[in-house]
Amino acid sequence: MSDNAIEISGLSKTYAGSGGEPAKDALTDIDLDIPRGSIFGLLGPNGAGKSTLINILAGLVVKSKGEVKIWGFDQDVNPRQSRAAIGVMPQELNLDPFFTPRASLDVQAGLYGVPKSERRTDEILEMIGLEDKGDAYARNLSGGMRRRLLLGKALVHNPRILVLDEPTAGVDIELRQMLWRNVRKLNEGGMTIILTTHYLEEAEEMCDEIAIMHQGRMLVRDTTSKLIGRIDTKTLVIQPESPAPAEIALPQDAELERRDGGLLAINYSKTRTSPGDILIALREAGVTIADVSIEEPHLEDVFLELTRTRAPDAA
Repeated sequence: MSDNAIEISGLSKTYAGSGGEPAKDALTDIDLDIPRGSIFGLLGPNGAGKSTLINILAGLVVKSKGEVKIWGFDQDVNPRQSRAAIGVMPQELNLDPFFTPRASLDVQAGLYGVPKSERRTDEILEMIGLEDKGDAYARNLSGGMRRRLLLGKALVHNPRILVLDEPTAGVDIELRQMLWRNVRKLNEGGMTIILTTHYLEEAEEMCDEIAIMHQGRMLVRDTTSKLIGRIDTKTLVIQPESPAPAEIALPQDAELERRDGGLLAINYSKTRTSPGDILIALREAGVTIADVSIEEPHLEDVFLELTRTRAPDAA
């Protein structure tokens, strides 16, 4: 048995043109392996191909070419087994307004062929915090409660892999924290999590590995720490005891940014300039330092740098 929850090779999807429009390549030669038991981030700007990829995994979109294996099952050879291994929490709130949460979970479990004796409806309602709303109509639930119910529906057949498509879009902090607690608990129980999100700080905190897509291609895939390590820039933040002089001669690779409150933010290359060199330059300029800190790069910096270049990673 493979150590990967998902194995994708040469995956492409082309949508036929209509109304005189040319065909559109949504995915081009995607190769991607997602390890079992990981929390894996799938990131990219709008139109990068993330939704198409997720819909292919879920069996909702037919690929143009390539191979997809889900939990060891080839999607073309064993479509039922591959679909049963994955649960998807969609971005869209696609709920029947006349069903209660309890009925929605039961119907979803029935669609997956889960026997009544093996359904975990009450357990799931408790996990998603809807045990007191189990018999209320979905149309009367708040937006946050409906999003919780989407998570519950994705879990009724106890999938090996859970895909979260923009799960915290438009939700409040309390719901966001509850969702991440549940995700970590599921992952600790052995479930593989695939996350797409535009909140890059969430991906940085949650994900073991991250793949970044752009224009239907895979730009880069690596551990979160190694991706962030690609950025060569750090920022030294200085709080002077008194207003700093207008002219400060810094090392060649350092750039000065003046912030509110008299703060000096000095961006520098960590491979070419040391913080000590900057501090010496500040003392020579007559700056008396009250406090100092270093700001590390974040995943957002990597994301912006890669998607601006619009070219696949050469490494």
